Amino acid sequence: MNKKTKKDTRSREEKIKNKYVGTHVSASGGVFNAPINARGIGARAFGLFVKNQRRWEAKPLTDKDIEKFKEAMEKNKYTPDVVLPHDGYLINLGNPDAEKRGKSLNAFIDEMKRCEQLGLKYINTHPGSHLNEISREECLDHISNGINKALESTEYISVILENTAGQGSNLGNRFEDLAYIIERIDDKSRIGVCLDTCHTLAAGYELKDKEGYDKTMNAFEKTVGFKYLKAIHLNDSKFDTGSRKDRHHSIGKGVLGMDFFKRFMNDTRFDKMPIILETIDETLWKEEIELLYDLIED
Repeated sequence: MNKKTKKDTRSREEKIKNKYVGTHVSASGGVFNAPINARGIGARAFGLFVKNQRRWEAKPLTDKDIEKFKEAMEKNKYTPDVVLPHDGYLINLGNPDAEKRGKSLNAFIDEMKRCEQLGLKYINTHPGSHLNEISREECLDHISNGINKALESTEYISVILENTAGQGSNLGNRFEDLAYIIERIDDKSRIGVCLDTCHTLAAGYELKDKEGYDKTMNAFEKTVGFKYLKAIHLNDSKFDTGSRKDRHHSIGKGVLGMDFFKRFMNDTRFDKMPIILETIDETLWKEEIELLYDLIED
């Protein structure tokens, strides 16, 4: 009997304790504000950018920044296991142009080192794009090579590949893409996956009903393996299955439906990992977190 079908005899309180739900919060004014902002909305996990996500360069973190961040983490009772930093939007490790690919790699390594300075253990990244100039396989090879170089240049941080909606020339929408990259990573203890629920649906994997949900999760296990799943971006979607449109929506206001979120919140395979909302209305974040916990059954 697999883990999914095994009867869960834990109390509801224990089940709640094992789900770490939060949001991607602002680090405006300094990275040390992220844990404070997360605690303010009742988040048990959080995501953040460790530098401006739309610029290549940023001032180095100061010793004071680092100290204040670690103090805020401790004061607000967060551990690195529940924090999912996201890298910048300009980075493309699969860029067909060698010079631009090198610039992306340097920026990626810089962000990884920033995370290590802050004592964090993960960095979340979109795999990359071929820009319709090279083959899928060649692009995936560039991404794999880039990650290997980045891991060699850092101490311990793990790279967490996020699946994409498949918009434009972005790779990572197929589970096979993620598996291809992972297979070529030298240190597999430092590679993992973040599944984005909006992206998964948009990429063509059904999630809205139980049959589709089970089929998709079985496909992920068979192709990638839950042993590599380290985090979730939990988002509703404005567009339906296979749209290839990356348009998030608030929980229960998109096409996924509340049955999906109830099914997800009671699935033990998503215990003890950061579950990060990137929903579109931050005024609802506290309410959405509470709503999701309310879906956990006795």
